[in-house]
Amino acid sequence: MRRPIEYRYIIDVFTPETLPMARLAEYMGLLAGMLGEPEYVHFDRLEPGSAVLVTRVDVIAATKVNQRIRGLSDRTAAEDVRRAYRKLDDLLERDNATARLEFEGAEIIAFPGRTRPKTLRYGPFDQDGVLDGVLVRIGGRDKTAYAHLQDGNRNYPCRLNRDLARQLARHLYTTMRVNGRGRWAREANGAWTLERFHIRGFEVLDERPLMEVVSELRKVSGNGWRGLDDPYAELTRLHRAAD
Repeated sequence: MRRPIEYRYIIDVFTPETLPMARLAEYMGLLAGMLGEPEYVHFDRLEPGSAVLVTRVDVIAATKVNQRIRGLSDRTAAEDVRRAYRKLDDLLERDNATARLEFEGAEIIAFPGRTRPKTLRYGPFDQDGVLDGVLVRIGGRDKTAYAHLQDGNRNYPCRLNRDLARQLARHLYTTMRVNGRGRWAREANGAWTLERFHIRGFEVLDERPLMEVVSELRKVSGNGWRGLDDPYAELTRLHRAAD
């Protein structure tokens, strides 16, 4: 009978005595996510010297685990594998560490951690603009009121004066567009983060279904929509042109 295979994940800055239990659990969870096959992948032991997490993989899953790891080298890895790898490397960077994954004494995957090139954070910048979203909160006890817009999973923190807040409060849980001046920063990962936004004005957006709006537009003579064979394709073209 073939024996289970072992992978060794070696973190350079820790020893079994200095690696906190909570941090060990984080590394183990992410490593398990990267290797996959949870029913057949087991934590075996923590070896002395550097912190060496030894993982045992049952023979039945050895090929699939190997394919997941090999995909990181030839860039064919699935998104969940790449995501787990990135999170492991981010954790190493926070711990000022590097790591490597070994199989039979040979390094198969490197984790640069603290040595990877640093990407700068840009900003913050102040810029006029607009935000779309649902008004989910409004209030405040001082002269400045506060509002929160929600657009899917994104939340926008906003400020505004009390007079405007009273007008806005009538439209709680309504989709709207606010205009004003925002303070933005570009994070190291390329994402833009809104630190704050000062609202100067707003408009309530039409929440009716697109088909209903287009149908009404086509009833108006002389506006060009009545002559279009496919008004939805035209809307898509205009949207792409605006982007």
